[in-house]
Amino acid sequence: MTDLVSTGIEGLDSILSGGLTERSTVLVSGNPGTGKSIFGIQYLYTGATDHDERGVYVSFEEDEADICAAATSVGFEGFEDLVDDGEIVVLDKREMLRETDFSTAVDRLLETVEGGEFDRLVLDSLSMFQLFFEDEHEKRTYLLKFSDILKANGLTSLLIAEQGAVFPDTEVGLENFLTDGNVYFIQTPTESGVTRYVWVAKMRKQDIDTDIFPMEIGQGGITVHERAGGFSMMGGSDDQPSF
Repeated sequence: MTDLVSTGIEGLDSILSGGLTERSTVLVSGNPGTGKSIFGIQYLYTGATDHDERGVYVSFEEDEADICAAATSVGFEGFEDLVDDGEIVVLDKREMLRETDFSTAVDRLLETVEGGEFDRLVLDSLSMFQLFFEDEHEKRTYLLKFSDILKANGLTSLLIAEQGAVFPDTEVGLENFLTDGNVYFIQTPTESGVTRYVWVAKMRKQDIDTDIFPMEIGQGGITVHERAGGFSMMGGSDDQPSF
């Protein structure tokens, strides 16, 4: 039986029939502000507090203080303590972008994951990571190698990517095919603000529910609710919403 890793979100675990496949690499895509980084923080926080699993948060866009502040803003008060205790290691933009040489940044990351006993990793964001590559062949080769290294070190990883297209349009890049799963975070404007959804589009070796589910971000992080109307992105239902 395949071992599963909890995402830290009960409703999302239900969609995934229990969680993420252990040692899988999952692409998390969405427009800015959809909750991708909060998901990454919640994934590592609940891993450490509920499952005694150590994690690594790699950020090319934020520093450690910003990440800890984001965690505190949704009620993960102990996140900074976990960082101080080494249960969650943060490699922030100051470390990852200290050198303009890409290999130096990657060596720092690999030194961390290969030198410690970690179970979970979040890379935020893959979009910045890919700027180091000049052509598609180089990017494909390195992403495959990078994914293999993460798996070889026992890591179940989330790779966060910015989505430029507005749902229901989606951008399909190499990373969609080179990862084990694709999860989309979606938000649509309403008169009172925005409505948020999560869609698990693909997950290798797993039975998943391909409906789109409503979600909220509040104290305690992300909450995923029961389906909104029973529509599926994989079927031809006439009940699909017009986002």
